[in-house]
Amino acid sequence: MFSFWGKNMFDMPQPTKAELQILQVLWLKQEATVREVHDVLSETHTTGYTTVLKIMQIMYEKGLLERDESARAHVYTASVDQSETQGQMVKDLISKAFAGSTSQLVVSALHGKASQKEIDEIKKIINDLEQKK
Repeated sequence: MFSFWGKNMFDMPQPTKAELQILQVLWLKQEATVREVHDVLSETHTTGYTTVLKIMQIMYEKGLLERDESARAHVYTASVDQSETQGQMVKDLISKAFAGSTSQLVVSALHGKASQKEIDEIKKIINDLEQKK
């Protein structure tokens, strides 16, 4: 069962696209102020500081972020684990879009889009999984 500090993963809200972008910044940086998150996102997106602030406040209320209020600028950290969040999102996608078929997801993901290096990495993962059984 997936859990975050006693919380059932299935009770946690799925992050929206914007929330996921913020989480990715926080997973990379470990902790950041709203200004720091905005600066990173501004490199690839046109979004206002107040928009990032509002989304992060909502994420805090939803339990996706933790906030240290001891300094003038609040410092945020992700309260959800990256690999568990990604894993749950993939499971949800497999269930909803591929009728529970992992192989159909893989076929769809790889259809003409994987480099030789990626194919080699996938083969290694499959070989490792087969050896564990």
